[in-house]
Parts: sequence; C-alpha cells; structure tokens
Amino acid sequence: MSRGGAIEYWMTGHPAIVGFRWSPAESWGSTWWFLVASIVSYLTAALALHLLLHLAGRRRPLPLGPLPAAHSLSMFLVSSIIFAGTLLSSAAEIRETRWFWLNRRSSKLTHPLQWLLCFPPGTRSAGRVFFWSYLFYLSRFLHLLRTFFLIARRHRRRQSLAALLLTHCALVCTSFVWLEFSQSVQVAAILATTLAYAVVYGYRFWVAVGLPPAAFPGVAAGCRRLLMACNLASHAGVLLLHLCKGDCNGIGAWAFNSVLNAALLLLFFLNCRRSWEGIEDDDSSTHHGRQLAGADDGDSVQKDR
Repeated sequence: MSRGGAIEYWMTGHPAIVGFRWSPAESWGSTWWFLVASIVSYLTAALALHLLLHLAGRRRPLPLGPLPAAHSLSMFLVSSIIFAGTLLSSAAEIRETRWFWLNRRSSKLTHPLQWLLCFPPGTRSAGRVFFWSYLFYLSRFLHLLRTFFLIARRHRRRQSLAALLLTHCALVCTSFVWLEFSQSVQVAAILATTLAYAVVYGYRFWVAVGLPPAAFPGVAAGCRRLLMACNLASHAGVLLLHLCKGDCNGIGAWAFNSVLNAALLLLFFLNCRRSWEGIEDDDSSTHHGRQLAGADDGDSVQKDR
C-alpha cells in the first residue's frame, strides 16, 4: 500500500470510521445527561478559579509555563487531523453515494456539493463524516481548557469572562446537537472551523516558542472575519437549498443553531466595544464562526496580543 493509500485508509476506510454510529451505547459522551453535567462542571470550575483568584487578591497573571504552548500545539494537531479526515471522508461519501441523492420534490439527482450544506432527509449520524464530527465534538472539551488559561492571566475582566463562558458552552451544545439530530451544514462548518483553528493555534504555538508576533500581524483577526463570513454564507445556503431544492435533514436543529448563532454574534459586537478584545479568546458565532470564538470557537477568532 502506498503512503497516500495508507493515509486514506486510516482516515476514511478503517472499520472504526466506516462503522461509526452515534448512540449512547457506542459513543462516549452522547447523552443529554453527560452534556448537561459537563457544562455545569465547566462553569463551576471556571467560576471557582475566578473567585479564588479574586479572594486571593492576586493582581499579576499566574505563571503557566509551557501549558499554553502545549495546548496550542495539541489544538493545532487535532484540528489539522479532523480537517483532513472530514475532507477525505466527504469526498468518499460524495463519490460512493451520489447516485442515491434524489430531490423529493423533483425526483432528480441533486448536485454532490449540495450535500456539504444539506443532508438528504432521513440521514442518520453514522459513517465516516459523523465519526469526524464526533471527534470534533470531543475536541470542544480540549478547547475549553483555554478558558482557564485566560482566567489565570486576565481574571479581572468580569463582563468578558461571562460572555466567554456562555459562548464556550454554546459551542459544546452546538456540536452535540449536530450529531444528535444529524443536522445539515455541519460538514461545511467543521471544515471551516478546523482550518481556521489550525492556522490560529499553529500561529499561537509559533509565537509561544519564540516567533515575534509582528511577523504575521492580524492572523487571528483575519481568521475570525473569514469564519464569520463562512458562517453567514453557509446558513444562507442551507435556507436556500431547503426552500428551493427540497427538505434538508435536521432543519429544526439548524433553526435553533441559527438563533443561537445570531445571539452570540450580537453579544460579540456589543462586547468588542468594551473589554472583549482582552479576554475573548476567539469566539464569536455559534457553529463555525462562533466556533472559533475562544478559539474560539464553535464556536470567530480573537486578535492575539
């Protein structure tokens, strides 16, 4: 087997990937109880750290050593792998199942690229693409660690901290809903978010190990803007396909995600006039724009300083 064939096998053809199924019996963290418990634990730990630092009267940032750099490297590697896996798996699904994509209204074949935004009705959370969506969901918990780094460094920005916590919780919920309801648009969202994360966290790691930040100014801010643009475009694309081409799977979950996304975008714009730039980590919009928020995500990327 050639090197390219080996990579494709491990990212699209392995039995664990092809046979993946989202279910409480087979997927860790796939219950509503787990989602609620993890969010409550996250909020409790973050607020406890913030309160502890406040009561201790510590004004200087806590020394974190190599932890932020290690976290950035981990996020870069994980995001890069998920991006590659999702891209290759999407291509494989399009190649193997395109002849079964019938438009319910016209009984005509849909264009394969429509699948990136609009899953056919009856799609279940199983198979290659949903395996990588599941890994993306799990990566949200690794992403949450950045919150504690930000609290340790800039714990006095209370309003921004509240916005950050709410945004990160929304990112985890969104990733869970994608899988629970086989929501359309998640493929495009994951591709956009993980690509932006790979760039931003790679840049952060590079800076952490000695590269001057001024060498590539505006990396995080540029990724944030692009992610927000992709977010809006993909939502508009799903709505257009749903109304003009036929039903899209998980449209109810998509509507919930859109409302949450709009609320977080509004929250972002309101806070960026005040102190958001200081602690916001990278987020701004819910499914992929918002995914970077805190990138955050997921959830837009905030400008590094």
